[in-house]
Amino acid sequence: MSDPDGTIATPLSVLDTERLLADRRVVDRLVEDYEIERIVIGLPLTMQGAEGPQARDVRETAARIIGHLSLPVTYHDERLSSAEASRLMRDAGTDARQQRGSLDKIAAALMLQSWLDAQRDQTREDGSVDG
Repeated sequence: MSDPDGTIATPLSVLDTERLLADRRVVDRLVEDYEIERIVIGLPLTMQGAEGPQARDVRETAARIIGHLSLPVTYHDERLSSAEASRLMRDAGTDARQQRGSLDKIAAALMLQSWLDAQRDQTREDGSVDG
């Protein structure tokens, strides 16, 4: 999730794909409860920046889960987000066993923060003024 101004990404929760495929109402409730305006999905690109089989699977699964929503959907490169999340948690004194419950949430927040930063940078390049 991000704050209303789209400045800071914050982890919310990890949702099980199988549960979401079985019951799309879970996503519908989140969209309604948190007044979601856009969905940003991490895309596992190859190290060369290309879309491979994993990226295709993510796109297909996302379409099955959120294809019925009338919200903009954006895919953003998630390469190395889990490694970065693990490094940050390790630096904060969290060992591998303790990371299990939070690693995906932190990685998702890092990916979203990267997207938010890219949007802000693009706005600056387009000549808009922050403020």
